[in-house]
Amino acid sequence: MVVAVAAAAAFGLGGGVAASAASGTGTTDAAQAQSPGEIWKRTELFFGTGKPDGTEVTDQEFAEFSDREISPAFPGGFTRLDGSGQWRGGSGAIVREHTHVIVLLHPFGDRDAEREIEELRADYKKQFQQESVLRSDSVEQVSF
Repeated sequence: MVVAVAAAAAFGLGGGVAASAASGTGTTDAAQAQSPGEIWKRTELFFGTGKPDGTEVTDQEFAEFSDREISPAFPGGFTRLDGSGQWRGGSGAIVREHTHVIVLLHPFGDRDAEREIEELRADYKKQFQQESVLRSDSVEQVSF
């Protein structure tokens, strides 16, 4: 089950919990005793908007993709953050573009969530001619 998370809550979780959870130390038990919640996986997907022809994925196109692909895959909710950044493309050129970041929280071992995430990445790359959709995973302690 993936649930909606407010941006402030999503970014308010400390790295110490994630580090100790990943290392398997006794610190994890202490952190859980001090803070309510469970250890889940946090996945961030970075959907760039620059297309090879020089145009961009419009806000309307991304909203339609979100309605058609992301919402049905994660009906429990997600957070969308908008930003801008840059990366070095396969050709070696620096690419600067607007980016939509989707933040998902899901239990460890949720194979359906993992499958849906990879399908979203593949569908977006194909539909909008993208070289990649960056995926970043981390460990978080969450409480709702």
